[in-house]
Amino acid sequence: MTSDETMIPVIGVRGLEQAFEAIVVAGGRPRPWSGFEHGVLKAYRWAVGAQAEAPVTATAPLGAAGPCRAQLLAECQAAAVCVRDTGRHGADAGYALGAYRALAWICGHHDDRP
Repeated sequence: MTSDETMIPVIGVRGLEQAFEAIVVAGGRPRPWSGFEHGVLKAYRWAVGAQAEAPVTATAPLGAAGPCRAQLLAECQAAAVCVRDTGRHGADAGYALGAYRALAWICGHHDDRP
């Protein structure tokens, strides 16, 4: 790395600025929020280290500044399983889908930010 290059902080594959913008947009939606919107916001907050518990598994981030990429991917996978199994376990399908969509965006699985 040359002296002209700077390290840009990332959350998953998204720049830190993108992640915080996503929180502002999600938090600015009109209330009352649906389960989907709660899932999106909790996933974003956890991803940036502003929430202590993961949205689906309730695990704490491993890093001091938030979860590492592996933990983000694992939580995204857990959310996908929860979406698939919501009918069997009575979980809020909208919440699980919101968490999954937000984490999938953070991890770079798709470019459509929820």
